[in-house]
Amino acid sequence: MKLNDLIKHIPHAGASDMDITAIIYDSRKAAAGSLFVCLVGAWLDGHTYAASAYQNGCRAFLVEHTLDLPADAVQIVTDDTRAALAVIGADFYGNPADELHLIGITGTKGKTTTALLTAAIMTEAGLPCAYIGSNGVDIAGQHEATANTTPESLELHRLFRKMLDAGVHHCVLEVSSQALRHHRVDGVPFEVVAFTNLSEDHIGPGEHPDFEDYKCAKRRLFAEYNARTMVYNVDDPYSDFMREGFQGEQVSFGIKAEADYRGVMLAQYRNRMALGIDFVCRCAGQSTHVEVMSPGAFSASDALCAIAICGAFGVTPAQASATLAHTPVQGRFEVVQGLPGRTFIVDYSHNGLALTSALKTLRAYNPHRLICVFGSVGGRTQVRRKELADASSAYADYSIITSDNPDNEPPEDVIRDIAAHMAPGAPYTCITDRREAIYAAVRMAEEGDIVLFAGKGHEDYQLIHGIKEHFVERDIIKEACTELKK
Repeated sequence: MKLNDLIKHIPHAGASDMDITAIIYDSRKAAAGSLFVCLVGAWLDGHTYAASAYQNGCRAFLVEHTLDLPADAVQIVTDDTRAALAVIGADFYGNPADELHLIGITGTKGKTTTALLTAAIMTEAGLPCAYIGSNGVDIAGQHEATANTTPESLELHRLFRKMLDAGVHHCVLEVSSQALRHHRVDGVPFEVVAFTNLSEDHIGPGEHPDFEDYKCAKRRLFAEYNARTMVYNVDDPYSDFMREGFQGEQVSFGIKAEADYRGVMLAQYRNRMALGIDFVCRCAGQSTHVEVMSPGAFSASDALCAIAICGAFGVTPAQASATLAHTPVQGRFEVVQGLPGRTFIVDYSHNGLALTSALKTLRAYNPHRLICVFGSVGGRTQVRRKELADASSAYADYSIITSDNPDNEPPEDVIRDIAAHMAPGAPYTCITDRREAIYAAVRMAEEGDIVLFAGKGHEDYQLIHGIKEHFVERDIIKEACTELKK
């Protein structure tokens, strides 16, 4: 594609007819024929890597200010390279999003579960649906990992093109506040958008300066993208704020208040094979029994949101219910089969609010004992470690404090910080190696116990000194159970 054609839809200064065969923003991937986009992030400025990209053969650069590069380097200057990337990325891949039915889900909690359930329901209903979010990318049975909940705009359009090539015409995306803030979904023609809930999160250095900024970033999905339908949680106090400015059809779901899709008669269930919740979905005068393979009222709320989203595409609650009855969500209150009478659960709860919610939910199932295996990511604040310790101290009968992506911080230091905040008298032990901690938890589990392995969830790695080492928690739990049976 000619560079002049690629940049014709963005404000810019500079011109060139050179051929562009790739768009990149990682200087290590630069080569002849590539356009290097200098992205400005919270911690790094891509302009500082332009010289490296030049050395690797790149001769075209999209910049926010001119750089000291050799004379044969073409520099296209624009006001905001991130905003520009969203436009040129779409053009480079032939604007594939225009041929897709796109669903965007935002909120503090429940995005991943709701999105994965939506994709499963749509697909079983005969509307093959791709997924993009925290658990990676799934397109027609093919899986890819992603670095962010919502990938960069260029990556999104590459994935959209891949969907069309695979014959998939529906896609559900988790839309993070950072994606909305940093132009990753600029120009994406969302057809249906959904709001799950809102609470304080992602506030601090490199993220949002305060809750107001976080809240307003979320609302952009509803106020600026002109979707035809908005699905919202009537039980959440921030729904009215999110609905301000939305011009299309509005569809509500909820449990506590009247809604277009309302869940009533909630009941938890636990047997030797599963832990979950069932309820009756009331919609348009019809009642449908729904069984969800994860526990807690929030699981019912996530399921209702998925049912309402799918309803916007003509899928009935009965069709949705048939899918939900056999669809677990990887890494989100995922029950791992291991030993009779013991319930092992893998969940992504990695901060104090999420861990408190998870443990309170499991406590309602009246376990013989509730055991919690958890740690904290390296390089994070003391506040998060205290909140995790407070949660496990308050709601677990026994805690095993271990590693969780320590990266460049010594895991012993992280564990020591958490242990210092455990409540007096709260029983716990510290095991640095997470594999050993998993084995210890499996060995100590007794009939009727629930063991929560918190923090890793869907992740298939441990981040140690900047290197992702293969680590799949559910597999290690199964391995430990098999050895114990011998």
